[in-house]
Amino acid sequence: MNTLLAVDGSDNSYEAVRALKFLRRADQLTLLHVVDAPRPAYPMMVPEVAQELYAQLERSMKEDGDRLLTRIQSLLPSHSGSVTKRLEVGSPAEVIVTTAESRHVDLIVMGARGLGPVKERLFGSVSHRVTNFASCAKLIVKGPLRDLKQVLLPLQGQSDAETALRFLQKQPFEQPVNVTLLTVLPPTRPPWPVDNTAAEKLEAQALQHAREFVEDVATQLRALGHTTRSTSVLGTPSTMILHEAEKLKTDLIMVGSRGRQGITRFVLGSVCHAVLHQAQCPVLVFE
Repeated sequence: MNTLLAVDGSDNSYEAVRALKFLRRADQLTLLHVVDAPRPAYPMMVPEVAQELYAQLERSMKEDGDRLLTRIQSLLPSHSGSVTKRLEVGSPAEVIVTTAESRHVDLIVMGARGLGPVKERLFGSVSHRVTNFASCAKLIVKGPLRDLKQVLLPLQGQSDAETALRFLQKQPFEQPVNVTLLTVLPPTRPPWPVDNTAAEKLEAQALQHAREFVEDVATQLRALGHTTRSTSVLGTPSTMILHEAEKLKTDLIMVGSRGRQGITRFVLGSVCHAVLHQAQCPVLVFE
């Protein structure tokens, strides 16, 4: 598997480095740091002087970036595989996405500083933008990943299941895990008047169909060496996912990026983004 580790020197960036010990040896591991030097904001400054100040700042930030990459490389787990260091200049999110595309990356691993849901949705953070626009899987580390045994995999439908299975067939984890498959169904009561017995029957039928669906996925996961359990519930997807993750003390949530596209997805969010903003554990977003 081809992996990109994007680092910025933050605490969660170092946690992302530590998380690599739970991932399978990469066929190619790219360490990436992006220098984003701010332009001097002095309108009255002579342009030549402003340019020289910017050049000095950029040189200093590049030197710091080189030292950071060297330190990160020294902290990598022993099974990290072939490593390439890259120091780039530009917008961090754009450079991460374009680098992942050009190097045919299967998984981006990065920390999240966490602006909070309101600021992040309106202005975007680096991890938010990468989650929106990178076409590969993304592991967003929001805090320490102390173990990787319990994985929660909510599925919104057949497309989600197929995408998750394709990713897991790459054997991304160092060791097999226990996967809890979760389907969340909205209340199925029809809009027209109906008695409680009929409504309960409809809900029972929907839940039974969901159980059959996840059991088929569970069978395929067990063939990959993982252990599984399944649960189907009624409710609001993001709320029930977060509740189940807390109840199970989940180490990692895997969630598909289905939802709104383009600018509407960026501003309004989706189940994926709601989970990403509110989950207490790392989140792996698969495409």
